[in-house]
Formats: sequence, C-alpha cells, structure tokens
Amino acid sequence: MEIFNELMNKTTKLSVIGLGYVGMPIAVAFAKHIDVIGFDINEEKVNQYIRGVDPTKEVGNEEISKTTTFFTFDEKNLRKAKFHIVAVPTPINQDKTPNLNPVEASSEILGRNLTRGSIVVYESTVYPGVTEDICIPILEKFSGLKNGIDFKVGYSPERINPGDKLHTLENIVKIVSGQDSEVLEEIAKVYELVIKAGVYRAGSIKVAEAAKVVENSQRDINIAFMNELAMVFDRMDIDTMEVVNAMNTKWNSLKFTPGLVGGHCIGVDPYYFVYEAEKLGYHSQIVLAGRKINDSIGKFVVDNIIKKLIQADIIVRKAKVSILGITFKENCPDVRNTKVFDIIQELRKYGIDPLVVDPYADTSEVLVEYGIKLSKLDEIKESDALVFAVAHAEYKSLSHKEIRSLYRNEQFKILIDVKSMFNIKELKSNNYLYWRL
Repeated sequence: MEIFNELMNKTTKLSVIGLGYVGMPIAVAFAKHIDVIGFDINEEKVNQYIRGVDPTKEVGNEEISKTTTFFTFDEKNLRKAKFHIVAVPTPINQDKTPNLNPVEASSEILGRNLTRGSIVVYESTVYPGVTEDICIPILEKFSGLKNGIDFKVGYSPERINPGDKLHTLENIVKIVSGQDSEVLEEIAKVYELVIKAGVYRAGSIKVAEAAKVVENSQRDINIAFMNELAMVFDRMDIDTMEVVNAMNTKWNSLKFTPGLVGGHCIGVDPYYFVYEAEKLGYHSQIVLAGRKINDSIGKFVVDNIIKKLIQADIIVRKAKVSILGITFKENCPDVRNTKVFDIIQELRKYGIDPLVVDPYADTSEVLVEYGIKLSKLDEIKESDALVFAVAHAEYKSLSHKEIRSLYRNEQFKILIDVKSMFNIKELKSNNYLYWRL
C-alpha cells in the first residue's frame, strides 16, 4: 500500500468519520497538509462547521473558517477517500456496559462506501478485541471486501484533552498500531504529518486498545484514592487540600486532587476494562472500587450542602441553591457524562430544584440531554447557597462583591467549592459558610 504518497500527491483523500471534540481537530490538522473529508451524520453540526462555527470551541471559529476540510453529512463522499479515521464516541449503557452502537453504526456507513486498497483506523475508545472481532466483520459484511486483501485496519487511540490549549493533538505522542507491519508503517507515516510529538508503534491492535483503556483507568483510580481521603478527612474535620498541598512538597507526589470524575473518557473507560475482564471470568477489584468511589462523590457533596443549610437554619426544601457550571470540566462546552448532574439529582431528592448556570454549555443540548433549563448569572440572585461545581475562568475571576450580590442573606452565605477554586482564609474572613471537597 502506498496511500501516504497518494495523499501527498492529492490523488486520494483522508476522511474523518465523527466530527466531535476528537474528530474535528483531527480533520482540521490534516487539512493543512492533505485533502480531507469531514463526515458526520449530524446535519446541523455539519452546517455549523460549513458556516465557520466551532460548537466544540476546540480550534475556534477562525480556524474552522480557514480550513479546507470538506464537511459533509452525505456518506457517499467517503468513497473519494482511501484513508479513513473513525472518531465516534463510545459511551456506556445504563447498566455500565459498553455501548458500541456508535462505532458499529459508523462501521456500517463506512463499509457501504469502502473502496479497495483502503486503510481504516479506529480512534474510538474500546476494550481490547473490538476492532478486530467486531468492527472488521462489519466492514467486510457491508463492503463485500476482504480484510487483509482488499483493505487493512489499524487502531490509534485518541488522546485529545477537551478544553486543554497546551496538550493539543499535535503535542501529544500518538500510539499507532496495525494488523501487520506494512500497514503499521503506512499509518505511522500519515500521522507523523500532524503529530509533532511523534508516534509510538504498538506491538498489536489489542495492545493499543488496552493502552487507552488503562491510561484512563489509572487516572480514575488515583482520583478515587484522593476522593476517599476527602471523605475520611471530612469526618476528621481536616481540610483535604491543605493535606494535598503539604504532601505535594515531596518530589514524587503524583499531584492528584479530589473531584467529580465524568466526561467521555475517565468516567467511562474503566467500565470497558471491567466488562472485558468479567467476560473472561475475572472480577475487577481495584478498578471497579475506584469507579464506585468516584460515582458516589455527587452524593457526598450534597450531604455537605444540606449540612450547611441546616447550620444556617434554612428550611431545606425551601432553599434556593444555585449551581455554577454543568460541563464535565472547566472552560469546555462538553456536557457528556457530567457528574454535576449527580449533584442536581441528589438535591432533587431533598425537594430542591437548583438553578444552573454555565457560560460554556449549549442551552439546547443541556435541555435535551438532562431536561435542565440553564439560567443566566443575573437570574440566580437571592440564593441561599452557591455551588461552584466547575472551575470556569469566568467564575475564578468573580470578585467578592460580585459573589455577595448573588445571596439572599448577607449573614448566611453558603459557598460550596467543589474544585477548590477560592482562598479559604479570604472566604472565612468574609463570613462565608464555606465547604470544599
């Protein structure tokens, strides 16, 4: 296969299937060097890109306006490409099992439009074996082509960190893998066009699949440890962040902090590992325990909100609680699997229907996904408690005067700091009833 030369000579094209937080930056990056087709089944999203609007805010409207990427929702355009990158989400079901519907559906679409001599690279996070045991048979079925003869497949796990302007696609080492040494080198050469940090050639597709699941499971476990410490220290009346700051003076401290663990990677990938392990007869102990702890943090936060309301002699069911931030992380519009929703659900059990504000989240997406109508910052005045759930830059820059103006009672100002954004001494000196994770 000499697809790399064809791409460079522009006698063929590269396609990216799935134009979300991962796929869109990939398409834009490659379009600076070769011809790119950006495909997504979401017609509205595609039209936004065509208009030069970046709803993900990953590369910005200016970059979207300048890119030569051909955005389309017509799957037939995929036939013009011979190097395909599949970057669709892989969520979990209600029972925490992997939901492979998006990757299976995209394989069907691609299969219907796959041509001889093509290379298909999956970037979607999956458990080891999905690419070869599930995706390849679908490609063969819908294309009528034979893998290894008519087309070849590889896997390169996505490592994009939404909202992170430092660790961007180009600056993160890319793991690549292929079904044989020939296609591995071809895939590596293509990715080296855009990855300044270089590529790492994994020994097999399954190794690359496992690496992605494990690197996020490792982070999940480390954060779970800090969350467990936070719950214990809360009972000891010890401030967790003071302990963390003291601990971090040692050179080999890992510098993890407690927090809500959601999103499309860290809050999901460990379940993929657990699922495959259990299929093989092994019941995960450490990974599953970490997930259990991290999934309980929303309830822990609400328990402390209720304690503060009682301490302020406020009738719980009549309390006005406002939550600042609903995205799964700061300075990012992504609301997928946000654990802030856990806080909202727990508050509703106490008869509290909180107001939610977020300058980054898409209003219609939040309404459809969670049934929540977002409020504006000036609509949450007369609050009894403010819950700073996401460390957006806009919230960090609020002055004490601006924060005070949002409360009903100057004497009892409950402030819940989930992300440890504020200076604890300043807040206490300004008579806040303060709690942080």
